[in-house]
Amino acid sequence: MDAARPLDQSQPLHRPPAGFWLWRSSGTSNGTSDGTRPGYSLLIPKRAVIINSLLILLLLIVVTLSLGSGSVSLSPAEVWQALWHQGPAINQLVVNELRLQRVLAGLTTGAAFALSGCLMQTLSRNRLATPGIIGIDNSATAFAVASVTGTGLSLAPSSMALAGAATACALAFGLTGASGRGGYRFIVAGIGIGAIAGAMTQFMLSRVAIDDANAAFPWTVGSLNARSPEATAALAACLPLALALSLRMTRALQLMQVSDAVSIGLGINLKQVRRNGLILSVLLTGLAVAVAGPVGLVALLGPEVARGLYRHKGVPLVASALCGALIMLAADLTGRLILAPLEIPVGIVTAVVGSPYLLWMLLNPSFKNTP
Repeated sequence: MDAARPLDQSQPLHRPPAGFWLWRSSGTSNGTSDGTRPGYSLLIPKRAVIINSLLILLLLIVVTLSLGSGSVSLSPAEVWQALWHQGPAINQLVVNELRLQRVLAGLTTGAAFALSGCLMQTLSRNRLATPGIIGIDNSATAFAVASVTGTGLSLAPSSMALAGAATACALAFGLTGASGRGGYRFIVAGIGIGAIAGAMTQFMLSRVAIDDANAAFPWTVGSLNARSPEATAALAACLPLALALSLRMTRALQLMQVSDAVSIGLGINLKQVRRNGLILSVLLTGLAVAVAGPVGLVALLGPEVARGLYRHKGVPLVASALCGALIMLAADLTGRLILAPLEIPVGIVTAVVGSPYLLWMLLNPSFKNTP
């Protein structure tokens, strides 16, 4: 469980269940006919709080290493001094002007990809149904490349990426229908959509001048180098809102892990939950691709790592976002340092690391397709 669980105050709980903390607010006056308003109680899962706190600590460590590593090496103390606009001017320039924007892009895109993947897997009841595997990434990339290469589409790449993500999602769910959302038919349809979008991207790149193709190349591999501050700011503004809306759907998402009949019997409006979840997933993926391009398998690895840490069935939304940001920053740092001064795009690093894990999932006899 990734969010606090509200309790019915009409049935007082003196001792919380094992593994939970109990938080209770006091009642207020003038709320009901007897002059008092009942308080509000929350069950807070201990393991979720501990794991999320450790992930935040690890994320701060990786952020510090990323800001301090490069041709100009800085100690952690120098990094944090520069962030507060203290210390030598050269350190402030390196940290705040040259590296901070890249780190922010990695944090936001990694969290967005992983949160989108967690939502998509839960809605489709399929652990492999990530935005990249079902073609959303490739479609968003194709639409963004169409804007960059000047093929008659004058909208900004970020807007085109959103349009491409929505198109792929609509095609995947429309072609498979209700019967395909929980099985491999959904995956196969997504792979086909992604293949078509990838072919369109390659065709467009082959038909334009070399300068235009070079300008569009970062969109095809995924990179955090020289990302648009405006696109990063748009994603940073939408990410907290998307996470808050996702957390409001936590109970419905958890109940969607059972059959449709059981979910409906428990009062879940499946159509509304799927629509809202898909809108959030498409929005997050489109904005993330608009910032960094198609960074592969972060949407798969983030939720998988989060589930492994939680060790129980649930929808770890916050942990997935934190794991995604951590994976993205760690992969970018690896790509910058492993062959320095040459730089490996972050999309290539995540593909090299994530592909063996994906194969292990498919070949593991104990692998269960449902989240």
